[in-house]
Amino acid sequence: MEFLLVIHLLICAAMIAVVLLQKSEGGALGIGGGGGGGGFMTGRGTANMLTRVTAGLAAAFFLTSLALSGMATIGRKAAAPISTTIGAEPAKPGTPAKTPETPAKPGSLLDKLKGGAAGQRLPSIPQNN
Repeated sequence: MEFLLVIHLLICAAMIAVVLLQKSEGGALGIGGGGGGGGFMTGRGTANMLTRVTAGLAAAFFLTSLALSGMATIGRKAAAPISTTIGAEPAKPGTPAKTPETPAKPGSLLDKLKGGAAGQRLPSIPQNN
């Protein structure tokens, strides 16, 4: 999977470079440009080659993206679309619903805080009624 990720990143970098080399319609950022004499290829030939390379890199990018997403989902278990309860059985029709109860533990931290340390009374908080 790491090998495919490295290939995917190399394709991304190559596609960025090829797109930047193309001459834009307005002539703004085209680096590998136009009509100088004595070049390797003519301006039209260069544009055709860069267009084909861009299309090939885009197809490779698409395929590696699909492969990476497919590999990421292998072995995952699909979750339920709607889950309201965790580990509880659904209630049978005609029976009242059970409410979860949390038994108060004697000597819990809250009880200790309410009682204060060494019998001291803690300050009360004013309540608006």
